[in-house]
Amino acid sequence: MQTYVALLYSIILGEGRRVVMSDLKAMAEALGLKNVRTLVATGNLVFEARATRISNLEQRLETAFEQRFGRHVDIIVRSAEDWLELAAGNPFPAESAKAADQVAVRVMRVPVAEDAISALQASAAEDEKVFLIGGDIWLVFSRERPSSRLLAAASHKRMGIGTSRNWNTVRRLAEMVAK
Repeated sequence: MQTYVALLYSIILGEGRRVVMSDLKAMAEALGLKNVRTLVATGNLVFEARATRISNLEQRLETAFEQRFGRHVDIIVRSAEDWLELAAGNPFPAESAKAADQVAVRVMRVPVAEDAISALQASAAEDEKVFLIGGDIWLVFSRERPSSRLLAAASHKRMGIGTSRNWNTVRRLAEMVAK
């Protein structure tokens, strides 16, 4: 058995979109996933399954979600090893220590090309930062600009399928899979 992290895209935004974590956990268990755990109410699952292709797990979870909740949600899956590597690669440790909720990573289904980052950097304010590691986009958002242009620039339409998690969530998921 191998441990995995699954990140659901935007399950709490908008009317009628909220998903109760106990229902999400039950959905995963019905798929035969083991030791299923959730973290905060924003669609983070940790579970064990036989080693398989990540794309197979993503498809199984997305199909089950649609059947159970009546709508499609993109789900990004990473192995525990890959998640720990992602967390260890945080390029903004000082910012994370100071303001963990302002540091985020957009975890991508398909790695973003290096040349796509220049468009993001052009959207960043002076006190914001962008960095690409392993195809995932690390961001530091400004506390002064709650409506950052950077967030819109890193959207599905511009960067592809992915979902963002702040440093607090990344770190806590890493702690869960390291146990």
